[in-house]
Amino acid sequence: MISTWRLIRASSLPLGALLLVGTATSARADPCEGRLPGQPGQQFTGTVRYVGDGDSLCVGTSNDPATWIEVRLADFDAPELNAANGRLSKSLLQQVASGQIVACEARRGRSGRVIVFDRVIAVCRVRGRSIGDLLRALHAPEGGN
Repeated sequence: MISTWRLIRASSLPLGALLLVGTATSARADPCEGRLPGQPGQQFTGTVRYVGDGDSLCVGTSNDPATWIEVRLADFDAPELNAANGRLSKSLLQQVASGQIVACEARRGRSGRVIVFDRVIAVCRVRGRSIGDLLRALHAPEGGN
């Protein structure tokens, strides 16, 4: 029987590259796996369980990611995570929304669709104020896709 170590040593890839390949996929994947509302006007509530970037988050009523709804904020466009100010935008969204109970309403996006890239487009409110308005009050960077 060949040991795992011998297989790694015999591999044409260095160990560091193998470790990077193994971690790269999981770092990009979000944990949100819940069923998405498909009609404009559909409402849902829950706790913000995960923040993906400056304008995406997951809302769920339980600790089970299989029930979390992935949301793309309809009223705020943040820079992409790898762009200038992308990490700042994510940090500000975490500050405003993480752990908060939100009430959300599905909306049509620019494409006319409610679901885009496996996320529902929605306006979400914390204590009656939209997250987009809360981010603008903090002067969060805007200008994403």
